Amino acid sequence: MQDFTFIFMLTRQDRTVENARQAAELALSLGIRHIGFKDIGLPMEALQALAQYIRQAGGRVYLEIVSPDRERELASVKAGLALGVDCLMGGTHVDDVLPLLEGHDVEYRPFAGRVVGHPSVLDGTAEEIAQSAATLVAHERVSGLDLLAYRNAGDVPAVMRATCRAVAKPVIVAGSISTVEQIKAVKEAGAAGFTIGTAALEGVFPAQSPSLEDQLKAVLACCAALE
Repeated sequence: MQDFTFIFMLTRQDRTVENARQAAELALSLGIRHIGFKDIGLPMEALQALAQYIRQAGGRVYLEIVSPDRERELASVKAGLALGVDCLMGGTHVDDVLPLLEGHDVEYRPFAGRVVGHPSVLDGTAEEIAQSAATLVAHERVSGLDLLAYRNAGDVPAVMRATCRAVAKPVIVAGSISTVEQIKAVKEAGAAGFTIGTAALEGVFPAQSPSLEDQLKAVLACCAALE
C-alpha cells in the first residue's frame, strides 16, 4: 500500500508567505519531509535559497504552479526546473510543458479538470474531471495529478472517488483542506496524499492552539491515526 503523504505548503491564498524559511525550519524539525511553495509571492533568489535549504535538510521540494496564462505557466515551469525541485504540481498547459521536462529528473503532476482563476478553482462534474484525469495520465511523463477537489462546487467526495478510480497514478488533493474530516475523506477516496498551507498558517486547523507548531502536530496526528 502506498504511503499517505502530507505536503506542507508554505503558502497562504495561493501565494508563498514571506516567512516561508522559518515555517520550513519548523516543519522539518517536526519530521515533515514533503514541503512545497508557489511560484508567486517571493522573488526567485528567495525561492532558490528556500529550495536549497529544504533539500539540504533532507526534504523533498514541491513547486505548485498557479500562473493564470500559458506564457507565465511555462516561465514558472522553467523556474521550477532551474530551482531543481523534485516535483512540479499544477498547471494546465500539459502539451506545452512536456517538451520542457526532457532531460530533467522531476515528477510532473498537472491539474486534473478545468482549473480557472486565482486563487484557482476547479470547474466541472465528477465525470468530466475523471475523464480529464484519465487523458492526462496517458502521457508517460505525467507521474500523477494535482486535484483541487475542495475548490469544486459539486460533490467533492464524488469528485475524489471518480478521479482516483480513473487513474493508476498518484492523486494529490490540494487546496482548501482545513479539517480532520476532509483529510479522512481524501484518504477514503483513494488519494495518495494532500496539501495543507493556508489552514495551518492561519491557525484554523483543529489543534491545541493556533500556533504553527500545534497546527502541524495536529495534521501529523491525523495522518498517523489513518495509517
